[in-house]
Amino acid sequence: MKHVTKADGGRQPFDTVKVQRTLQRMGLGAGDAERIAGEIEESVPDGVRTAAVLRMIRSRARTVRPAVGHRTNLRRALGLLHPKPDFEEFVRVLLREHGYRVRTGCVLNGRCGEHEVDAIAEKDGTTVFVEVKHHVSHHRVTGLDEGRIARAIIEDLQEGFRSGRCVVDIDGALIVCNTKLSEHAKRYAACRGIDHIGWDYPEEQNLRTMIEETRSYPITIVSNVNRSVSTRLAAAGIVTAKQLAEGDTATIANDAGIPLKEVLLIAGRARAILEP
Repeated sequence: MKHVTKADGGRQPFDTVKVQRTLQRMGLGAGDAERIAGEIEESVPDGVRTAAVLRMIRSRARTVRPAVGHRTNLRRALGLLHPKPDFEEFVRVLLREHGYRVRTGCVLNGRCGEHEVDAIAEKDGTTVFVEVKHHVSHHRVTGLDEGRIARAIIEDLQEGFRSGRCVVDIDGALIVCNTKLSEHAKRYAACRGIDHIGWDYPEEQNLRTMIEETRSYPITIVSNVNRSVSTRLAAAGIVTAKQLAEGDTATIANDAGIPLKEVLLIAGRARAILEP
């Protein structure tokens, strides 16, 4: 059995099914994904680094679906967004895509103090405040502090509502981050009833699956979109590839202060990525 070496130096068995899933997320059919995954497993040496496997996946996938060449790795794309306001707005757009009613610019009065939250989200009769945590490096782990802070804010806001200081009846908190969560953070959130969305947590509806289900990729999924360009687009309200692909390019170019030729190029690549 062959093994791969992860970024942290750990080793694990080569997972052909995982490679197939990655290929399918890039838009390949099941048959092509299975064939290419088998070819990669056969050709790599034991102990190959996961980064090298990913490069092989992208290279082989491009031969079947050229649009793969227009996109970067999703985890890297999320890391390329600025924490504020780009990633915060991206999370708000993603939540709306999943049926949440989202309000922004919210300052809520608790019993003991004011709390500026990234959003208030409502769905199925439940109202939560949203806290967004972003790491530039997707290898970082989101720890316990965010959950402990959120718990304290929940208590203060709920006491504030009962005393008449807070106008919103908050049921809980939703913490969204672009990285994996520590096991301690998961246990604490589960124990305290705090909803937590991380890169691969919870299994049923995590950040990756939420993005892929609605094809709400960040604008930085498009290759050669750097932070400067993504920031200008975000200022014009464009944080996803879908918004750019479906929007009026002339208006976007004018609002973002980016040459129309460059916007047309990025929009064309975005449409190619989004094609089924």
